[in-house]
Amino acid sequence: MMTNARSCVAVTLFLLVGWLGVERPMLQAEDWARFRGPRGNGSSTDASVPTQWSDSQNLKWKLRLPGAGFSSPIVVGDRVFVTAYSGSRNRVKRHLVCVDRATGVAVWTRVIDGVGDGGDRGPANHGQASHTPVSDGERVYAMFGSSGLVAFDMKGEQLWQRKLGNERAARFGTASSPILHQDHVIVTAGAESESIRALDKKTGKEVWKTEASSLSGTYSTPLMVTNSQGVDELLLSVTYELWSLNPGSGKLNWYAETEVDTAACPSLIAQEGIAYVIGGRRGGRAAVRIAGKGDVTESGVVWSTSGGAYVPSPVLHNGHLYWINDNGIASCVDASTGDQVARKRLGGRFYASVTLINDKLYAVNRSGKTHVLKATPEFEQIALNTLTDSSEFCGSPAVSNGQLYLRSDEFLYCIETP
Repeated sequence: MMTNARSCVAVTLFLLVGWLGVERPMLQAEDWARFRGPRGNGSSTDASVPTQWSDSQNLKWKLRLPGAGFSSPIVVGDRVFVTAYSGSRNRVKRHLVCVDRATGVAVWTRVIDGVGDGGDRGPANHGQASHTPVSDGERVYAMFGSSGLVAFDMKGEQLWQRKLGNERAARFGTASSPILHQDHVIVTAGAESESIRALDKKTGKEVWKTEASSLSGTYSTPLMVTNSQGVDELLLSVTYELWSLNPGSGKLNWYAETEVDTAACPSLIAQEGIAYVIGGRRGGRAAVRIAGKGDVTESGVVWSTSGGAYVPSPVLHNGHLYWINDNGIASCVDASTGDQVARKRLGGRFYASVTLINDKLYAVNRSGKTHVLKATPEFEQIALNTLTDSSEFCGSPAVSNGQLYLRSDEFLYCIETP
């Protein structure tokens, strides 16, 4: 019965996606095929994901990776993909690893050589394998900084590679993950060439390119939304502004001023015609209506104030925005007003974004401890899980069909209730 139910769901989704004119032939309803999941909002309704695990409990498998990385795993059908890097700052090897999700065995690994993109922090921190790959079910697209965007088929054959610049102007390297829209791969190459581009996903040919100096300070992954008129818009957070671009041409639709200063790292969330943005070294947050042309700061900004997170992205649940900032402080904000409802110190440091699974928040700190909290302003702790791993955990979790995937600088983990 379960198999039949899933088949019906998959057929329904396939027909709906085909009717919308979007080619996603092999993706399944459970897939987590891009950064922050299928909707780009870091949420899943999978109630079967365990809340407790350890080295001896609910650990299906773990796989040693060829190197470190800030990127997150993605899940496509029976495969898991993750990037990593090895080597020195002047000669970096970037790896794309394909893993059998049932066994945890690496099916294939591909290596792209290049120069390190770590800025003045060196290769041990940012830029070497910070971009999360994306897949349409037929191909996997991996961004590797100055080595460019590379497309592989599901068997690991390289289809094309497109260099996007080698300026490495940003202090902390590069991080924005590629996304897919119709026949295009859209990628922010802020550190590489102060640009955002759309490439033909089959050939790698450039479709459009938009350049702006402020893109050098954005590490945020773009978000595709559909406005109230049924028109797609590409949203991107940059320093001090939220942009809406035409995904077919790259031209600016509108922009609004925000308090996201210094660098724009967290990804956006959108719901019911409102985009929510947080970010900046000192931290700012804002809610902006998805509508208008030109400067919509006065007409479109619902609220804007200080306070946010520098790196981790938020989630939205029952009218509240939740995030864990870099210093381990959990925040709950009223999405309608921007007012802070609650704060709680969890401790530790965080780069991974909080993930909403059903009605629970999963927050992984850099030492590998995962707080499982109720998604309510009280932040009631359900569990605190630890794995024996001395390396850092900087990638965000992936969720698929009852399984939770975590990555550290040494291992990829699959968590599942037996």
